[in-house]
Amino acid sequence: MPFLHERLANGLDVVAETSDAAVSTSIGFFVATGSRDENDDVSGVSHFLEHMVFKGTPGISGDEINHRFDAMGASANAFTSEEDTVYYASVLPEQQHEAVELLAAMMRPALRDADFDTEKLVILEEIRMYDDQPPFGADDRCRASYFGRHPLARSVLGTVESITRLPVEAMRDYHRRCYAPGNTVLAASGAIDFPALVESAQRLCGDWEPAAPLERRLPHPPRQAAHPGVERIVKASAALDYAVWMVAGPDEFHADRHAARLLAMLLGDASGSRLYWGLIDTGEAEQAACLHQDYLDAGLFVTQLSCDAADVETLRERIAAIYATAATEGLERAEFERARNKLASRVVLGGEKPRRRLFEVGLDWSHARTYRSVSDQLRLVEAVTLDDAHRVLNAWPLDAPAAVVIAGPDEVG
Repeated sequence: MPFLHERLANGLDVVAETSDAAVSTSIGFFVATGSRDENDDVSGVSHFLEHMVFKGTPGISGDEINHRFDAMGASANAFTSEEDTVYYASVLPEQQHEAVELLAAMMRPALRDADFDTEKLVILEEIRMYDDQPPFGADDRCRASYFGRHPLARSVLGTVESITRLPVEAMRDYHRRCYAPGNTVLAASGAIDFPALVESAQRLCGDWEPAAPLERRLPHPPRQAAHPGVERIVKASAALDYAVWMVAGPDEFHADRHAARLLAMLLGDASGSRLYWGLIDTGEAEQAACLHQDYLDAGLFVTQLSCDAADVETLRERIAAIYATAATEGLERAEFERARNKLASRVVLGGEKPRRRLFEVGLDWSHARTYRSVSDQLRLVEAVTLDDAHRVLNAWPLDAPAAVVIAGPDEVG
């Protein structure tokens, strides 16, 4: 699958991974901005702006955006994370230009006062809903406890207070600075006519005004929880306890990133892992998972548990014992190879889906101006050894002092 790249005069990168075998086209704008790029005055503005992009442009109403995607038969959406805001659509190949045309127009939204005021109420309701349904904001609270004053501590949604006081002028300024062409990537995957894609980008985005390059704040991240210990969120409506805890892991550019992913899969994948056989298959927990989450300059091992409130402390101890056994007695070669095969299979199967590849190609280029093919990713996974996994266990101990949040029906759990 060839990789192609062109940079417009204003700094917009256009990249594509093309495939003769693909029968669909996926296209997206990747903007290198997220909650970590905000400050207290505009906390939540990245996610709020994502909503506003769908409210219309100076020449296209929000309803028309929805109708045009629907007429294409497109599968279109967007998401905001700590480090990225992404807008994408999957269409038939003959609708490539039409999809680019609509997405490009959306990247220059109207940001009307009336739409802003209406959507602010939607965002506030989303924040309240997030706090009122499982896991009751435990993930955000735990991340804040782990990162402390680091920008990654910020919630993607912001807070009721920050959204309430956010003025539309601040959003307009944020859009002008962060949605500049030099901070944005137009990526595509699947059945792509690349010369036509570049021509569309030049015609539709070539007049976007450049802005001063953004210097992303990358302060030294914590290698341990800033505020270790247990915090409880009491929710009388909760039927279960929801526990989450975080310790340090390799970041996105660390050589042990893939070994960390494999280790988390071996210990806590949704099926066939030590946590699965030890807690899920026995019926003692509804969920027990270990995940590796990486950012540009930081990484986490995240453990998630949901179970009866009366059992949460016992099962947390059981999970700690499973981690301790792995650290002291090591991993079995057979289970390591099963986990590596599973991870390799997911890389290959995901590589057959243009939308999945869109996210990987777009985010890799946005973060590091790097391209990795499916074969490249597969080689990295297959190169991980049992010794690598043991090294991660020793270098990034899962029994380190953790930031822990438990949300449940009472304070004792």
